[in-house]
Parts: sequence; structure tokens; C-alpha cells
Amino acid sequence: NDSNPVVQRVQFTGRFHLDYAFQDAAQGQMEEWNIRRLRLGAKVKLFGDYTFHGEVDLNPQEPNPLYSRLTDMHLSWSRSKEFVATVGKHGAPFTLDGSTSSKELLTTERSNLANNIWFTNQYFPGVSASGQINQWRYRAGIYSGGAGNHEFGEFNGGAFGLVSGGYDFAKAWNAKQALLAVNYVENDPDINNTWTRSLRRVGSINFSYEATKWGARADLSAGEGYLGASDLWGATLMPFYNITERVQVVARVTHVVSEDPNGLRPALYGSRVVSARGDEYNEAYLGLNYYIHGHKLKLQTGVQSAEMADSARDGGLYAGWGWTTGLRMFW
Repeated sequence: NDSNPVVQRVQFTGRFHLDYAFQDAAQGQMEEWNIRRLRLGAKVKLFGDYTFHGEVDLNPQEPNPLYSRLTDMHLSWSRSKEFVATVGKHGAPFTLDGSTSSKELLTTERSNLANNIWFTNQYFPGVSASGQINQWRYRAGIYSGGAGNHEFGEFNGGAFGLVSGGYDFAKAWNAKQALLAVNYVENDPDINNTWTRSLRRVGSINFSYEATKWGARADLSAGEGYLGASDLWGATLMPFYNITERVQVVARVTHVVSEDPNGLRPALYGSRVVSARGDEYNEAYLGLNYYIHGHKLKLQTGVQSAEMADSARDGGLYAGWGWTTGLRMFW
């Protein structure tokens, strides 16, 4: 009710992601059904210019306890898309996949570049300002580090700053999107910080292009490690083609390297076979998406071939392929 002076809108929000995953490597096999994400919450528009959003992550697969963590819990103020101020626990988006919501990924999972260089906890207490001015995009924020817990953390491990800027060439190029973005993160090197990756500085330049039938996304990112963590860099390229309005084919190649041995984490389902770390990771992915109702309801499937080198020879070697298929839904 837009005429109500206090509460204009209350929305029930959430997402549900179900996976079937299979991995076959020289080091072993794994197969599982996985409720990858189940989140429930609410978004409330208040006093015309304010939006409150709260959401929790649940784990019905291992329901002891059912509650996993608090994701969003923040208040935003905005009168136009040119400026949005947010305070509370909310996302810190950088790198290509880290800036893409899990609701709108074109692949079954984020790339292993994001897994290693982005802060995969994703949601942090902080203050940020963001907006869109014509074709320009911007974001600046300060977020808390520290020892992580299921809610707001312990506030005992410094903070990190995030600055992003971008320009969308879509209008000039007659495309749906042609966004070139640059992200920079400065992170306090604090031993108590368990919420972020142990990276003091992170830089990323990424590009997202989409025309009527085809598009491509690319990312080049690097991070400077601290407290014994290795420096990292990586690149990914992801072209896609829309066969019909509902059917889309996606390919992706990913290359990630750490300067020191044991500087890289394996990918999500690969880690079920080999959990130890390596120092060079290469992956090729080919997937198919079927959009029943856009990103709000879709089926995704993809196969990937991956290798991880382990110069330390202490268990991080991986060579295999995998298949993941899943249902993605949000509201």
C-alpha cells in the first residue's frame, strides 16, 4: 500500500538451490545430493525511502541445528538509483563472480578464481554507498573483519575497505550490457580475522557483455597475501549463447596460480575428493541452462575438467572431471 505512511510493502524472500554432483578423479570419486542453499527472509519498505532486509541460511540436510547463519540484516536508504546508503550486514561484491548473486549465476557454481580471491563469506557488517549515474556505476564501503560467527562476528580483527567503479557501454554499443568494472580491496592484516581470505590487497578488472543472442564475461584478478598466505592471481573467460529464449549454452575456462606452494584451495566439489591445497589450478566447463521463469526458476547442468598442481607433493594433486546438475529458484 503506497499510501500507507509507515509500511508500504512487505515481501517474503528466499532461495532454494538443489544439486546432484559427481566427481571422478585419479585420486578418488564422490557422488552426492546437496541442498546447496536454502534461505528465508523478508524485505520491508518503510517510510517511503527505507528498506529493511533480513534473511537466514538454513541447512535442512543436517538439521542439528537447522539454522546455519544470518546472511542479510541491513537497512538501506534511497530516493533514486543514483545513491543507495546501506548499514548492517550485507554483501561485499568484487571480482566477476563475487559481484554476481548466486541467484543469477550462469554456471552451477562460482569459478575457483572467486573461491580463492573473493571473500566467500560474502556478507559482512558494514556501511556502504552505491549507485548508478547514467552509464556509470560505483560502490564504496567499509566492512568489519574479525573472528567470524553465525551473526555479526566479534569485531576484533580490523576492517576492510572496498571501492568499485564501472561504466556500461551498452547504449553506445547497442547491447543489453557492456559493463567494464574495476574493484579494489584493502584489508587489515589481522591474525584474528577469520571471515575474509588472508589477502591484504585485492584488485580485479572484469567485463560483462551481452547482446541478443550471445555474450561473454571475463575477469582478471590478483591478491597479495599476508601472515604466510601466498600471493595469487587468476583469470577466467566465460562465453555464452542463447539458443532460444529458454535454452542457453555456457562455457568457461579458469586459470589460477599461487606464488607459493599450497596457496590454492580446490573447487567446491573437487574438495570432496582432495581437500589439500595446491599451487596451480586449471578448469574447463561446459554447461546448459533451461530457464523456466528466468533466473527465478531454472535448471542448470554442467561438466568440468580440472587439474590442480601440487609442487609441495603433500596431497594437493588433483586431476579429474565432474558433473553437476541442479535446480535454482528464488523469490
